[in-house]
Amino acid sequence: MKVIASSGRDDLARVYIVEFENGLQVECAESLQPPLPLESKWVMLVSTLFGCPVRCTMCDAGSEYHGKLSASQITDQIEMMVHRRFPSGRVPSKQFKVQFARMGEPALNPSVIDVLRDLPRRIDAPGFMPSVSTVAPEGTDEFFKDLLSVKRTLYSRGNFQLQFSLHTTDTVLRRQIVPANTWTMSKIAAYGNEFHEQGDRKVTLNFALAKGSPLEPEILLRHFDPEHFLVKITPLNPTYRAMENNLTSQIDPSSTGTENEIVARVRNAGYQVILSIGEQEENRIGSNCGQYLKAHINSEAGISQGYTYPVRETVE
Repeated sequence: MKVIASSGRDDLARVYIVEFENGLQVECAESLQPPLPLESKWVMLVSTLFGCPVRCTMCDAGSEYHGKLSASQITDQIEMMVHRRFPSGRVPSKQFKVQFARMGEPALNPSVIDVLRDLPRRIDAPGFMPSVSTVAPEGTDEFFKDLLSVKRTLYSRGNFQLQFSLHTTDTVLRRQIVPANTWTMSKIAAYGNEFHEQGDRKVTLNFALAKGSPLEPEILLRHFDPEHFLVKITPLNPTYRAMENNLTSQIDPSSTGTENEIVARVRNAGYQVILSIGEQEENRIGSNCGQYLKAHINSEAGISQGYTYPVRETVE
């Protein structure tokens, strides 16, 4: 695997385009959460598909699709970023989160399950926590059955994060934003109730809110028990696809969240609410969710090119 381009800052976020032996490329990313240092929290985002067939209206990764990554190709992304920071292979961060949430819908690739089974023995990271973010496509019941089994058998309570990306409580509009057959809210709720056990992190319901996309607490309460689910609200990032589809953010990225009406309404309904607003510098870097670095390379100059990091076959 070869890194053919990167953009960013090591003290905030960095995105990589990597190319495999088959000539296909994906991107992966790493970020910190200022003011927390690397020793406290380090986040990776890895790709699971070569592009994405779902084609969400705000995501640049859906412009093309060329198949699934193998388990080793997913792991190679993780090991490249680990060894760039920590040549010994040991990650000392108190929280080391690996998100299967960059290019591709992870539930469409069974190899993600193989990676989740393998990582606890493969990487030396006491703070390791996997995070799976999904739109819950129809036809993926076997994936989610295996995901539940892996979580229960290999990961300690509170050390696994599951996120369902809904983006709106309007079911008709949800189909427009996520133009694929997906699980209903009731089916997501039933699975989340089973997935979340005592001591676990609550299952996240993610809303990257565009203007005109309602988030109604009354509808949430019909399906999702606040004992099992929390709500994460994020601005809509300025991706190329979002601009093409005339989508703008309903959430002001400069907001602290304390006075936000939507946040207050959902919180008053009994939900734990996270207003997740990243550093605005990450939009320029292209590391925020949904931004595809290749598009930045095509439109901007000054991105470093052509270097390779070795990928070890095993981590001792």
